[in-house]
Amino acid sequence: MGSETTQNKSVPATEARANFFRQSGWLMIANIAGGALMWGLHFLAKRLKDGEYGTFGALLTVVMVLPLMPLQMVFAQQTARALATGRERQLAGMIRMMWLGTFVIWLFAMVFVFFQQDNILRSLQIKDSVGLWITLVACLFAAWLPLFSGVLQGQQNFLWLGWSMMLNGLGRIGIAVAAVVLVGGYAAGLLSGVLMGLIVGSAVAIWQTSSLWRLPSEKFDTSSLMRQVTPLLIGFAAFQFLFTADTMFAKSYFTAEQSDAYVGAGTLSRALIWVVGPLAAVMFPRIVQSAAKLEKSNLMRTVLIGTFVIAIIGASGLVVVGPFVIKIIYPKYSSQVIEIIPWYAFTMVPLALGNVLLNNLLAKGSFRIVPLLVLLALGYGFALTRFHDSPITVLKTLCAFNVLLLAASAWFTWRDSITPTQSSQAACS
Repeated sequence: MGSETTQNKSVPATEARANFFRQSGWLMIANIAGGALMWGLHFLAKRLKDGEYGTFGALLTVVMVLPLMPLQMVFAQQTARALATGRERQLAGMIRMMWLGTFVIWLFAMVFVFFQQDNILRSLQIKDSVGLWITLVACLFAAWLPLFSGVLQGQQNFLWLGWSMMLNGLGRIGIAVAAVVLVGGYAAGLLSGVLMGLIVGSAVAIWQTSSLWRLPSEKFDTSSLMRQVTPLLIGFAAFQFLFTADTMFAKSYFTAEQSDAYVGAGTLSRALIWVVGPLAAVMFPRIVQSAAKLEKSNLMRTVLIGTFVIAIIGASGLVVVGPFVIKIIYPKYSSQVIEIIPWYAFTMVPLALGNVLLNNLLAKGSFRIVPLLVLLALGYGFALTRFHDSPITVLKTLCAFNVLLLAASAWFTWRDSITPTQSSQAACS
């Protein structure tokens, strides 16, 4: 009887572990495939006019630096909690409210940019306004994609979350190739591909979540929602700033050739996050549901170990194999990219590990780290304005702050394991 009971208890755990790795594996495949398709844009760099690749990188970073990853994590958390507690109709109201809200904010942003266009172009050292306006339209769909991707993630509908990623990449490369071939070597052609990819990816996510957002809505406690959502938004926004801000600063401080090389190295190095990110993405809604149901979970340790191993192997492989790839993709400035790629690749390792720990903390509702994250982001932004005499100096600064992020996340994780926070207790109630 005892052995039979033990076996019965071990089967669900084994199945859950198998499901986790199957879903993570699928998202890794989708991330790598979608990322490879998006990365295909950078093969067109050799067909662009001088300085246009840096312009593309700067405008693409405008899309990346928007606090949109926090939006995905917020709706992943809210969806996972709603499904665990039977509040689907309240969730439907939240989705529709945010959908409309992002559109209204975007309209105000369009008006602001219309009046500040010359100043913006001057600060980014961009001559042509076409790419800027394509980027602005892309920002709208860049807001909608994480909103509905977050709902897919919270539903644990990783099949269609993966397809949304891959179709996003396919749309990008298809339109970008056509635009560069037909129109010429301008950043606007690549940005047209980015826009089309976001439209396709958003359409898939909206379609697959319609069973939730089309439900009749119920009134929800707005103040309680804001108490849950605000720390998530701020925390993940600070992380996203650490992840993306260096490219915009590089464009402002470096020459056209230096910024082109920096964007190239960053594109290759951030591919590590594409590979390991799915582990944390699959973990997040599971931790949220475990907290909502007062269940214990040791999933974070498995994810942390897997992330460390994959990130180290990936960074090492990039340093060894990267120079051969770089000479093919970036022949104009391959020597500069090869010089900085080791710094950039290994700088992503502490960032990837910090991302796992941060996802675990915020999924459990442990928000004590958020004020420190804000201070780190502010300190990082200030440091970039002071230490930018070379690309390697910028990367040393990025590395220092990524290590601080990892240390802070590890400390708060250890602290929460000893004394659970009131926030995490509230999240479980």
